[in-house]
Amino acid sequence: MTRAPVISISHGGGPLPILGDEGHEQIVKSLRTRIPELLKLGTPEAPRAIVLITAHWSERNPTISNAKKHPLLYDYYGFPPESYDLKYDADGSPEIAEKVAEAMKGVGLKPVMDDERGWDHGVFVPMLLINPAANVPIVQVSVLNSESPTGHYKMGRALSDLRDSNIAIIGSGFASFHNLRLMFSGITSDPGFQNRNEAWSKAVSDAVLEEYVEEREKKINAWRDWPAAYEMHPRGGAEHFLPLIVCAGAAGKGSGLSYTDKYMGLDMYSYYWA
Repeated sequence: MTRAPVISISHGGGPLPILGDEGHEQIVKSLRTRIPELLKLGTPEAPRAIVLITAHWSERNPTISNAKKHPLLYDYYGFPPESYDLKYDADGSPEIAEKVAEAMKGVGLKPVMDDERGWDHGVFVPMLLINPAANVPIVQVSVLNSESPTGHYKMGRALSDLRDSNIAIIGSGFASFHNLRLMFSGITSDPGFQNRNEAWSKAVSDAVLEEYVEEREKKINAWRDWPAAYEMHPRGGAEHFLPLIVCAGAAGKGSGLSYTDKYMGLDMYSYYWA
């Protein structure tokens, strides 16, 4: 059976990628073209399901959406009315959710099932672009509100074996930079900030693309010591970086690859492992 990929995407700001925002042009193009190709959508090798870790859901324990159908959770505010009429009608999968839970129990985690919470915009906005046919079931998974790098890497290690059953792993966040106060301050055009962001992204790539699993984990555990870490993701606000840690854990042995999309004048990195 095909071994499914692991992909950490940059999902953009709220519903703006769907609304035609010019600043999201490159992100939208990647979500519409690169990611479907990596997932082999439309071919016999397309994944049987996608486990999607979203930055917009933080819980004490890994929490797993396990209903056959989930409503959408429009967890954004102040956007045009049409952004609250978006639909994404893919199935959930209680069967795959149970596999996710069992895998996490196997590494000592205490997963919780949730058959009520809707899919948040970290799920349905990118998936509307990646797979508008909505013909691949999705299981939504939370990050941990502890922000523990060890806990998130362990989540990823647990999910890794599911790839051998052709279950893809997607992390949906904004790993290169997510600090809303700074994003709207104009600082992204400052050369000094751009240099710090570049140094941060270099450290991120060095760690998550490390070939050896144990060394990768060791580097990631020290991520708060990387250049400008608190500027890129403020204290208590790392939720958009955490899905990448899960993906790095799920990647297993071997190095991955990255690509960048311009957003607010910065290179936003996404990562993938075949």
